[in-house]
Amino acid sequence: MDINLELYKCFYYVATTLSFSEASRQLFISQSAVSQGIKTLEKKLGRELFFRSTKKVSLTPEGEILFQHVKPALEMLSQGEAQLLEEDRLQGQLRIGASDTICRYFLIDYLKRFHQDYPGVRIKVTNSTSMGCVELLENRQVDLIVSNLPNSRLTAHTKVQVVKEFRDIFVANPDFFPLEGKALEIKKLMEYPLLTLSSKSTTSEYLHQFFASHRQNLIPEVELNSNDLLIDLARIGLGIACVPDYMLASLRGQETSLIEVSLKQQLPPRQLALVYHESLPLSQAAQKFFDYFSSKSTKTTSF
Repeated sequence: MDINLELYKCFYYVATTLSFSEASRQLFISQSAVSQGIKTLEKKLGRELFFRSTKKVSLTPEGEILFQHVKPALEMLSQGEAQLLEEDRLQGQLRIGASDTICRYFLIDYLKRFHQDYPGVRIKVTNSTSMGCVELLENRQVDLIVSNLPNSRLTAHTKVQVVKEFRDIFVANPDFFPLEGKALEIKKLMEYPLLTLSSKSTTSEYLHQFFASHRQNLIPEVELNSNDLLIDLARIGLGIACVPDYMLASLRGQETSLIEVSLKQQLPPRQLALVYHESLPLSQAAQKFFDYFSSKSTKTTSF
């Protein structure tokens, strides 16, 4: 017997609500359309399905029998639709490599947004220096990395998308180094104890090249693996720390003890970039994360 599924839907909603008006509201059709649907179904089946009166609607014995079969059938269809919609939601894993500083002062807001948008995706962040992150990428341990540029470890097999430009700045506690309002020559800066990242970092590599271009041999007083520790040491007056400007900008409001030391020869700008392996397609989760940056004025290039 050829009976339209919509007729059974009309029957189901009237039977569950015992109201033609409520069924019409839930089906988003007129009450007359519901009434006509029930009449059509009754005619096709040759059975009365409802007792109707001005005060109430109730199922006939034949209606009760039909309802016992229609109810699980329609609910199974609804469950199937829900399962398919659930499968459309992004699943899987997002694997990112980044340094402490990049994670805390740049990446964390994007990770928060991604987690809110795609709660079904597991986020795995592996911490390493920008140089170390390239190794993670080459070993397929992460889908993409966020790296400082320039990065001498990047190869021709990687693509980079610049997502932020920044400058490295020197900061000091003026109680120990009263340098406010002064612009120092690079040679003069070398007379102070300098606090930098360790030699196995893109920042150290970059600083040594910059100082060498001004005929100075950079010999830091302290080399650490954490910009946060450099800030801590600068606070207590152990020296002048070199940190990215976006880090200090993020600390504004809570960081009142440090000032930026002006230089006559500013360090050239650097960039933060998303980097992925050219030969491997990004996972769906990684592509969705990558898309957060596509509206920015960024550029994608082979390295």
